[in-house]
Amino acid sequence: MSGNQTKLRALIIDDEKSICESLAGVVEDEGWLATTVGNGSKGLVEAKLNTPDLVFLDIWMPGIDGIEVLQRLREMLPELPVVIMSGHATIDTAVRATRLGAFEVLEKPLELGKIVALLDQAKVIVQKKTSGAGVLPTIDLIGDSQPIELMRKQIAAVGPKNASVLITGENGVGKEVVARLIHQMSPRASKPFVAINCAAIPEGLIEAELFGHVKGAFTNAISDRKGRFEQAHQGTIFLDEIGDMSLKTQAKILRILQEKSFEKVGDHKSVQVDVRVLAATNRDLPAEIKQGRFREDLFYRLNVIPLMMRPLRERREDIPLLVTHFLKEMSPRGSAPPSVTPEAMSILTSRDWPGNIRELKNVLERLIIMTSGVVIDAGDLPDDFLGASRESAESRAAQQTLKDAKSDFERAFILGKLEENEWNISRTADALHIERSNLHRKLKSYDIDPKKLKG
Repeated sequence: MSGNQTKLRALIIDDEKSICESLAGVVEDEGWLATTVGNGSKGLVEAKLNTPDLVFLDIWMPGIDGIEVLQRLREMLPELPVVIMSGHATIDTAVRATRLGAFEVLEKPLELGKIVALLDQAKVIVQKKTSGAGVLPTIDLIGDSQPIELMRKQIAAVGPKNASVLITGENGVGKEVVARLIHQMSPRASKPFVAINCAAIPEGLIEAELFGHVKGAFTNAISDRKGRFEQAHQGTIFLDEIGDMSLKTQAKILRILQEKSFEKVGDHKSVQVDVRVLAATNRDLPAEIKQGRFREDLFYRLNVIPLMMRPLRERREDIPLLVTHFLKEMSPRGSAPPSVTPEAMSILTSRDWPGNIRELKNVLERLIIMTSGVVIDAGDLPDDFLGASRESAESRAAQQTLKDAKSDFERAFILGKLEENEWNISRTADALHIERSNLHRKLKSYDIDPKKLKG
């Protein structure tokens, strides 16, 4: 009995008795304690009485379904890893579950290898938690536009795989955020995520940075050093701006993808590694291949799963949400973030943002520093924003009616106020100076679901 007290506890919530029994057997074989219940209500009671270290939760159950149980578990135990199980999970279900904080989404019939891997990952999280190291950080894409919703679905689909992914998009669109989310949703989530900007490292140092070196390999190499690939062993390496890499280094990257091995600078001994490679670029790699600046064979190795992150000007409806998010994030702790007037928000929304999210974040940081009040007005924005705003608005006016423009702005403004007021309907209605019933009508007409977005 005393030995059982040191074991980790798994709670299995499923109305299929055979699933509960077989899953409990695997869990117990791995040294865990297993408790099984047949519906969501009993599962919530059990979780409250005997806090589990991991939950396996079926989505389709009579009474309270798995999504609602997941929501309540997140409120009750925010850091608890919850694995969603479904016999007919769709990508939409997976996206909704992951946005609500699901640790993983598994399709039935369950695979033994995946269950064992999840138990190992959960064990690592518990160990980090008890040692004070904390749990793995959670991140998300900010936005409600169609491109962002599509990207969430794509990430949910490719995350659990082990294939290479090539993320394309302009500078500043958030390609590294996409890469981190893919890693976070993969079986490698508890292992290292190592990011390297290939364009920021001088050509003479890139190989030593990627592959490491041995003592005496070059001047100032006073000891052996692990490279980024070795640091990422069993995890994920993110090669940002890979289009800037030399042909010589590209050949070595290709060897790693093919043979899972490399040689340190100054050494002839082969080092074996197990890494998932994610890459990103703002360049047109097919065009670079035609110019002889990028290897075609490496392109096809990296481009197994292509993802494209759209620029901010193609998803303007996300700007109010991003503005609210960054102002809240950058405001001093304990102080309320400044609000943004409709006029200022209209200008920010109409700007093309050639530097994308990175530029938007820099502008907002400057505004927080330079604006002493609690309100950011149009007059507080950089002078060049006003002219650019008019030009951009005139360009788009030819393509949309005044009614469309007003609707786009009103929808974006309501979304911003909702997030600013933590998705509370009453507080948002007060902030907008309208009746709750009026706000509910607007939310319905603009297809905005605060409960879904809050999750």
